[in-house]
Amino acid sequence: MNKNTRYQQINWYPGHMFKSYKILEEELKQIDLAFVLIDARIPYSSMNPKIIKTLKNKPVIILFNKADLSDKKETNKWIKHYEAMGHTCLMIDAQSGRNVNLIYQSVENILSEKIERILNKGLKVKNFKTIVLGIPNVGKSTLINKLVNKKSTKTGNTPGLTKSKQWVKMENGFDLLDMPGVLWPKFEEEMVGYNLAVTGAIKDNILPLDDICKYAISFMQKYYLTNLQERYSKEINSDTSYVEVLDIIGKIRGALLPREEIDYDRVYSIILTDIRNKSLGELTFDRYERV
Repeated sequence: MNKNTRYQQINWYPGHMFKSYKILEEELKQIDLAFVLIDARIPYSSMNPKIIKTLKNKPVIILFNKADLSDKKETNKWIKHYEAMGHTCLMIDAQSGRNVNLIYQSVENILSEKIERILNKGLKVKNFKTIVLGIPNVGKSTLINKLVNKKSTKTGNTPGLTKSKQWVKMENGFDLLDMPGVLWPKFEEEMVGYNLAVTGAIKDNILPLDDICKYAISFMQKYYLTNLQERYSKEINSDTSYVEVLDIIGKIRGALLPREEIDYDRVYSIILTDIRNKSLGELTFDRYERV
């Protein structure tokens, strides 16, 4: 992968993210297990390597959230990849609640030996301490609300909504620590930056929307051409230029200015909205063979 200096020059790294690492290091001693939430559409780009490194030898369950939006064939490749690294993996969709109930069983399986040791000593098993970690807008608060069946944390589509840590009491023997989303100070890989931008993990004003959409269209022309054709027009082919694609979408969707000129800002919004809400189908932007 080529390095791109643009990502290193942008001051996008909020102060609360720096504090999150400090909080994580302080709380780690009492944590029994960690949930690392990643976006199933970008299972490489949404995996903050610093999180795994900070957790050291703590048991980890990697939750592939937003799995309903991802290309399952690609998702399965990434699950095998992370399982080979020794992690437990589970595909979920926190919004709909799909497979969320399976999380408890996974936790019990991982902590079974610890539970047995406690019981053998004649002690009572106290609530285990767990933590939810992940990049912004990956669905941490939505997952916690689903686990406790109530709105205990703020949720939304704006990256970085959770700004401080908060403990959440659960009925299934766990206390859950919700942390602010944590990214890394700069993007070393151009692909990672674009994937985070396309899926909305970073705010849309971080990178030029034209660059983001150009990346997305080019990627889909290579891997998901049929999706583009079915959503917009059969006129779009793998060799159709980026500007031609924008013009086709603009005309079909009525994104026009006076004198029938294309309103490109509206076209950018149409493309990104369609990607993020599944209108362009199930997509995975991290291809295993490319990483």
